[in-house]
Order: sequence, then structure tokens, then C-alpha cells
Amino acid sequence: MTGRKVAGPLAAATAEGTRARFEPLPGLKQITRERLRNGGDLNGLHEVYGGLASGRLMLIGVPAAGKTAAAVLLLLEALNYRARHLEVRERIPVPLLLSLDGWDPAKESAVEWAADRLSHKYTLFRGRKGRELGCDLLEAGRIALFLDGLDEVTGRLRAAMVSALESVPCRLVLLSRGKEAQLTSKKARLSGALAVELPEVAPQEAAAYLLRACSEPPQPAWRVLARRLMDEPGSVVAQALVRPLWITLVHDVYGDDDPVDELLDTARFPRPLDIENHLLDHVVTAAYTPRAAYPHRRPRHSPQTAERTLRHLAARLTEDGTRELRWWHIPTWVAPRPRAVFLAALVGPTFGALSGLAASYGWAPVRAVLLGLFAAIGGAYVAGRLHVEFSERQPLPSSGWRDVFTRFSLTVGLLVWAVSACALWYGYRLQEDPIPFWLCGILTFVWGFSATMVSGSGFGIVQGTFLGFGSGTSFAVLRKNDQPRVADTRSIGPRDVWRHHIGLRLGLGLTAGAGFMLWFIPVTAHTFGWGYGAVAGLAAGSWIIFVPCLLRNLAIATTLAAVQLSAKEGTPVRLMAFLEDARRRNLLRAVGPVYEFRHARLQERLAR
Repeated sequence: MTGRKVAGPLAAATAEGTRARFEPLPGLKQITRERLRNGGDLNGLHEVYGGLASGRLMLIGVPAAGKTAAAVLLLLEALNYRARHLEVRERIPVPLLLSLDGWDPAKESAVEWAADRLSHKYTLFRGRKGRELGCDLLEAGRIALFLDGLDEVTGRLRAAMVSALESVPCRLVLLSRGKEAQLTSKKARLSGALAVELPEVAPQEAAAYLLRACSEPPQPAWRVLARRLMDEPGSVVAQALVRPLWITLVHDVYGDDDPVDELLDTARFPRPLDIENHLLDHVVTAAYTPRAAYPHRRPRHSPQTAERTLRHLAARLTEDGTRELRWWHIPTWVAPRPRAVFLAALVGPTFGALSGLAASYGWAPVRAVLLGLFAAIGGAYVAGRLHVEFSERQPLPSSGWRDVFTRFSLTVGLLVWAVSACALWYGYRLQEDPIPFWLCGILTFVWGFSATMVSGSGFGIVQGTFLGFGSGTSFAVLRKNDQPRVADTRSIGPRDVWRHHIGLRLGLGLTAGAGFMLWFIPVTAHTFGWGYGAVAGLAAGSWIIFVPCLLRNLAIATTLAAVQLSAKEGTPVRLMAFLEDARRRNLLRAVGPVYEFRHARLQERLAR
């Protein structure tokens, strides 16, 4: 158990003297206070999991305490127990380990979310009937949920998740760092939960693990290290190897034939901290070194590239005095001019060619060419200028579609659209030249779309275009939004937000451009003909598409900045993919839309 105040009274977990919420699993006894005081090993943890009356277990611990590893071992033990009791296995739930990312407790229950995750993982649960089957199994308690990553969720969302987990009808194991669990408990507690804090690893257990992980028979250096751990539990190396992280790092850093006994040199490592720092200095190399035992997990990056990249990231974060790696700030790490020149060279000639082609319908060829050249130069300059201004450090504008399409902005947009369509239809009626109302709706769609963007946080999508009236600071008071942001209501990772910006800007940019063309082309064609109207509309609409899709797109700016960093620092070109890979290798962790080094000391060591 733990002394941290993260759960309710112990009586609520054991339900002694009252009716139990969950009956013990077949072959296990109901857990009592006396049994909990005696402690235990992995088998004891499984007995707690299967005999706890509340069915609510929290595994907490300090960083590097091995919470996920303990959950995996508990899950394997639960599966083995179920396999050994075939005659009653329908009464023993199947454990399912899930990460909490992607769950919005305000929109779907834990059962619905878990059933959806099942549908993505297993063919049996795909489709509507498959999801219904998953919900039925969860409701019946036939599946037990092991939920990891509560500490990787923003603070406001953690409390909402814990509150939503109250009603889960199946057994539940929740993993979190102790500090985050304690902070969350001040706002919401999992009723009936038993919090178990993982203890330090005993020297004898550490020695046994290291010897098991070696080849048979273990080399002399490994036997010497194991003997020191068992015979001298107060030694420097025994005090250092008390957490699973350091123990596994010893095995990862040192091969079977390497001089692992150098860790016993007290002149070189006088304190446990020195051994930990030595292991941290090799953790990146260990994470990215190919292992013969796992050929399918061959790293995409060399240890040298990975360490060079992580050192640069750590140095930048330390220089900024923060632990949070906001990917949308990466463009500020390199000069914006090369990106601006590249985008200007892409946008300027395209805009100039379309403008010159439109001018050729009514002007002499020489004038049309001159106009196209002027439009190309002007477009390139404005494009570069817009991107340079956009490359300054800024807050994250949105994490999901609901951040852009707020209730207020949608109301304003629909109102403007309706008023514009009615005014256009009535105006033509007065001139005795009526047009269908549906055509008025198509022609005025762009104004409703523009009003939606300008009155919400999507104003940057139309800013700098023909539709950008009202997107400046003068109308900022209209854009105050009391609606909670997506990052505060849904567990979402940095790469998800990056992909959202790719899809958001591309989708809305194309919508804005297409909407403008639907209005501009018929109006222009009515006076100058369809040929000129089509080309002129394409030229004007292309600019509206270029601005949000290329010039003011955080994801595009980050991608281009990664190319600059690769040329300058030797980091991977696909930097976002590298960051996600480093997270999977437990070097980084995701907290909402930002990355952090999993251990603050790792960032400090790399920054040096």
C-alpha cells in the first residue's frame, strides 16, 4: 500500500462487513486488511487484483519505478491463471492493457471508448456489431481494464477521467506516477480504489534478474556484480540499483562480455548518483542499438543520430528554461528566411502564371506577361513576408476541430450566410431577374465560411487573404471563447495534434478557396465571359488556398524547419516521426500536445 493520500478509506476497497462489488475470482479469497498489511510478491499482487471487493486497483510510484512493467507482469499472471482454470474461465475476466490517449470522457463513456479501441486492435470487434459485442463483454465484467498513462494527461482532464471511471462495470487497474495521482485526488478520487505504491527492488532480486538476463553460463564480471549485490546490500552499487529502470539499463548498456564489474569501482563511482548518471549517459545508445533477440524492432535511426538529436533538443529546452517540447516552437529554432524563400519560389510563379493567363483574355500579350511577372514578384514577396511573420513563437491555436468551430463562430457563420443568401435573392427579385434560392446559397457560402473563421480561433486561416476582413486584432474581443479546449477534454498526443494541423489547414484552405471560386467565377463570368472568369477565379482562389495550406501552417513550418535542422545539426528529416519513436522507446513521454524527456535528469545529462 502507500502513505500517499490518493485513494479513499481502506474499508471501501475491502468492503469488510458490507456487500462486495466484485466476488473474488474462482480459487481466490477476498482480500482483507490483514492480508494487505502482510505485503507480497507478484503472486500476492495478483491475489489482490482478483480478490479486491471493490475491483479497483491503482499502481503508483515514482518515475522509473516500473509501473508499466509491473502491470504487464500482472496481466501475464492473470492470463496464466485463467489458462490454468479452464473449467471456470468464463468467470475470470480477460485483462486488456490500454493507454488512455484518445479518450474524451465528456463525449463517450469508458466502456464505449474501450470497445472502440478493441475494434481497432482485433478483427472480432470491428464494425457496429463488434463494438456492441465489446460493450457487452465490458458491461458483463468479462474484460478487465488495465489503463496506463494517467500521468501523461493534462491536469484538468485527469480529474474528469477519474470521475468517469467510477461507473466502469468491470475490474480496473489504473497506473500513474505518485505525484500526479496525489494532485488528481484533490479534485477527484476513484471510490473504493486500493493504491499500491511499488517498492524499491531488493538487492537479491536485482542480482537474480541480472543473472537471468545473461547468457548461460554468466561471465565472471556479471557473477562478481551479482555477488556484491547479495553480500553487501549497503554498497554503492546496491543503493543505485533499487529501481527497475537502473537495473534494466545495466543489462541494456552492458553486453554479456562487457566489463560490467567496473560499476563496483568506488573510486570512479563513489556515490549511487554517479552510477545512475553513468547509465543515463548510455541510455540513448542502448535504446537505439539493434538487438539480435528482436530483429523486427530494428531502430530506424543509428545511436549516433539519436543521441545527436536528443542532445540538441535537450540543449534547446534547457536554454529556454523548460521541460516541455512544444513541437510548434521548433520553427523558431532556425532562421525563417530559407523557408520563406522556398515558399516564395513555390507560390510566386504559380500565382503569377495564373494572373498572366487571366490578363491574356483582355489585354495585349506584352501587358499580360508584364502583369504576370508583377504578380509573381509581388506574390513571392508577400508569401515570404507572411511566413516570416508567422514563424514567431506563438501559442498553439487549436488541437482539434472543436477549437476552430466553436458554438459562437458557427452561429455567426450560419447567420451571415442566411442573411447574405436572403439579401442576394431579394435583390435579384427587385430587378425582376430572379435566380433560385439554392444558387444564392452557393454564391454566399464563402461569406458565411469567412464569418465563421473570423469570429473563432480559425481567423488565421483567412488572415492575409481576400476573405480576411475582421481577422485582425480589432475584432479580437469577438473571439473570446469560454468553450473548453480539445486538449483539456480529450487525451490527445503531440503527433495527433500535428496531424490535425496538416488536415485542418489543408481541408479548410481548400474549402475557403473553393468557396471563393464558387462566388467569384459566376460573378466575373457574367460580365467578362466564362473563360476569363474561370482563370481569374482560379488565380484569386489559389492565393486563398496557399495562405492557410502553406504559408500559415504550423505543421508545414515544423516540417520545413526539420529539414533545416537536419542540414545544420544532422537531425532526422522526419523529426516528428523521430520524436514519436523516442516516446515508444521510453526516452520521451507525451503530456497532452507536448513532449517531455521521461526523466528530468536525462534532459540535464544530454544538455551538457
